Amino acid sequence: MKIVRVETFLVPPRWLFCRIETDEGVVGWGEPVVEGRAEVVRAAVGVLAEYLVGRDPLRIQDHWQVLSKGGFYRGGPVLSSAVAGIDQALWDIAGKVYGAPVHALLGGPVRDSVRVYAWVGGDEPARLVEEIGAQVEAGFTAVKMNAAGRTPAILSQAETAGVVERVAAAREVLGPHRDVAVDFHGRFSPAGARRVLHEIAPLHPLFAEEPLLPEHGHLLPGLVAASTVPIATGERLYGRSEFLPALAAGIAVAQPDLSHAGGISEVHRIASLAETYGAQLAPHCPLGPIALAASLQVAYSTPNFLIQEQSRGIHYNKDADLLSYVVDTEPFRFTDGQAHRTDLPGLGIDVDEKAVRAADRTGHAWRNPVWRHADGSFAEW
Repeated sequence: MKIVRVETFLVPPRWLFCRIETDEGVVGWGEPVVEGRAEVVRAAVGVLAEYLVGRDPLRIQDHWQVLSKGGFYRGGPVLSSAVAGIDQALWDIAGKVYGAPVHALLGGPVRDSVRVYAWVGGDEPARLVEEIGAQVEAGFTAVKMNAAGRTPAILSQAETAGVVERVAAAREVLGPHRDVAVDFHGRFSPAGARRVLHEIAPLHPLFAEEPLLPEHGHLLPGLVAASTVPIATGERLYGRSEFLPALAAGIAVAQPDLSHAGGISEVHRIASLAETYGAQLAPHCPLGPIALAASLQVAYSTPNFLIQEQSRGIHYNKDADLLSYVVDTEPFRFTDGQAHRTDLPGLGIDVDEKAVRAADRTGHAWRNPVWRHADGSFAEW
């Protein structure tokens, strides 16, 4: 069996899909994307496809090595994301060839269901209460919220109190038996993060996500030591070597993205590395159905898995939704806040190719906002 075609599709709201076809008619799907730079990743996939066409799709690990390391210049979000989507598609092909779900090929399931969480805003307390109430009504047992919007280097008393007020409002709705995760989104300075983590600790968040920018990773040990709140990070880390210092710093939760951090192959290895540090895996995934399907396959087969992000109802999804490009929505039917394992082959989803091709004719040019502080200076988004 040989790879005969590699195609990419720029689909709303902000995603990029990859389709790999073999000469025996087996097709695999992946989701290689950097949000806001999808066209750039598309070009990278095209370059990598030059190597893949004509080769055996089942040599997944060998292809991962060559695509990741075969160029003199390695790494970074664009290359790692291009490799990630290709890797997902190759695993999808392998599962279909062997008639087994990817989690079986990874060593078999360790759980029958995966806990998932829903995203809620966090910018305004009244709306937050309404949104969390709706997610609780839908059966979710955990939500994630933003800690704040534009954030100064040193928070005022009122700004700090605002974060605490919103997390407290969430806790009031959720009660003691459900969870709230708080996303700092890299918007806080180290000093600001320390101050806010201390203040929200009594509200018992599940974790605080990305309290520091990835370039401030050398400060993680001090932040972890200063707080009782479990620290999570990793959506902007792209391989084991980048996760190693974060894990050594004592983070509680590793959050690699299956569409950024080298795909199924690398995230499976990151999960094993995290396990040696006593850290849990909570894959980042505010993306489309293929990325989520790949994430769930890893989750089903990972002992130290914690919880899975998913994009149903997320604010980015204005022109399409998680379910817009799949034929059967059953794999993404969540009951009691859980996704349930199936034995469908490959990634376990049936992509609606007709809908994907139609969406690609429209495409998108999604860009993340550029924020500024009141004085006109740049603010982290």
